[in-house]
Amino acid sequence: MRIQIINGPNINLLGKREPEIYGNTTFEDYLSELRKQYPDIRIDYYQSNVEGLMIDKIQEVGFDYDGIILNAGAYTHTSIALQDAIRSIIAPVIEVHISNVHKRESFRHVSMISCACLGVICGFGLNSYKLALEALITK
Repeated sequence: MRIQIINGPNINLLGKREPEIYGNTTFEDYLSELRKQYPDIRIDYYQSNVEGLMIDKIQEVGFDYDGIILNAGAYTHTSIALQDAIRSIIAPVIEVHISNVHKRESFRHVSMISCACLGVICGFGLNSYKLALEALITK
């Protein structure tokens, strides 16, 4: 099984950025632990602060991988282009958020990509990714 994790803007700053919301762990440290827990699954990782590059990655893997875990960051709330990219591929996509976006600013309550995704997981910290992985495994 091959799973692609795609993280959007500012997720590269985990461990430094707003630790009261996102914690003190870098994504790379979390990913290392996740890969140890699932040695039989190939988990690839990509992060970009650029919307178009995220779309390129979705298109690159969306016909060959078994699933995509997507944390689009702030693009979640603005990007019809990401929604179109998700609709264009065959791999299931799970939208993930580290924080519970519904407990935050009202503009974060609306997702432009949820309607194109298999499901949405938010509010469980970095373990939101593990929950998404489990969902893809059992899909």
